[in-house]
Parts: sequence; structure tokens; C-alpha cells
Amino acid sequence: MSRVGRLARATTETSTDVVWELDGAGRFAGTTRLPFFDHMLAQLARHGRFDLSVNAAGDLEVDAHHTVEDVGIALGRALRDALGEGAGIFRYASEYAPLDEALVLAVVDVSGRAYLHYAVPVVRQRLGDYDTDLTEEFFRAFTMNAGITLHLLLIHGRNAHHIIEAAFKATALALDRATRMDPRVQGVPSTKGTLA
Repeated sequence: MSRVGRLARATTETSTDVVWELDGAGRFAGTTRLPFFDHMLAQLARHGRFDLSVNAAGDLEVDAHHTVEDVGIALGRALRDALGEGAGIFRYASEYAPLDEALVLAVVDVSGRAYLHYAVPVVRQRLGDYDTDLTEEFFRAFTMNAGITLHLLLIHGRNAHHIIEAAFKATALALDRATRMDPRVQGVPSTKGTLA
């Protein structure tokens, strides 16, 4: 069974084309034209063992907000597409990811209910061309469109790059575990009979 989701989305602000292969090898291809953000998406692919292709062109002359948010929307919808009805998955997972002094916890429920609790504060506002406030915007767009619950908590850390990268890695690890097939699960892992 191939678990692959695709989405092409165009607005007056951005053009985004993504492919999410759940049972991949951790490969990332493409560009958002935001080097730091591309680096974070590569972490999501590598540590989640997903194959991700992301190509986005946005109005970066305004700022990066529309690009980052629209990539979150597209990836969320592609993940939902790849999961289908969610039959046979583990559904829940929690994972810590350290990066030097930074430690972040991600807790995921692939529930069909969209919710983000984001408690990952950073002091530094810019990393290259990337506004660190956009990290929360990415995760909000992603969770709302994937239909998942995600809690992200900074346990401790000081360096903004380390903190944000640990958040992406923790999310990748938790999503990998939550979306894996569990041979003990027959059908959808919900007493309601649906994750929609």
C-alpha cells in the first residue's frame, strides 16, 4: 500500500507543490527559497523517515510569512492525503529531541481534530532571512490542515537555531511513530470508527 500525499496550491501570494511519502527514507528535495526553512524541512524528512518534496515560490519581497504559512497548509493537506482514513496506525506518540543545550518535547495525536499548543519561546527574532515567529505560524497551518493535535514544549534551551531545530526534529520523531502501521490494530484506531 502506497501512502503518498500530494498537493499543488496556487494563490496570488504563493505557488506551492508538495509530495509527502510516509514510508520513505528521509529524503528532502526542493526549495522554498528560504535557506533556514529548507534546513528545517530537511530535518522533518530525515528524522521522520519521510520523503518530502517541497517547491514553493512566494512574495518574499513582502516577507516570508505567506511562503512559510502556505507550505504548512500544503504539507498538512498532503499528510492527511497520505494517511487516508488512518486505518492501522499507532495514532499517538510523544518524543523528545535534544540539540546541544536545547530540549523540546512533541506530543502527537493523529486524531482528525486539529489543535496546536505551542510553547517554544525564542528570544532572537531573525535567523538569516527567517523570522523566528514564523515557526509557530508554520506549525499552526500544518496541524490545522493535517487534522492532528500537536503539543510542542520547550523544556530548556537558549540558542534560537537549536531550539527551533529541536522542535522540528521532535515533531518528525513523533509523527514517524504515530503514523507507523501497528499490526495489532484492525481498522481505524478510534472507538468512533473514524479519525475524520
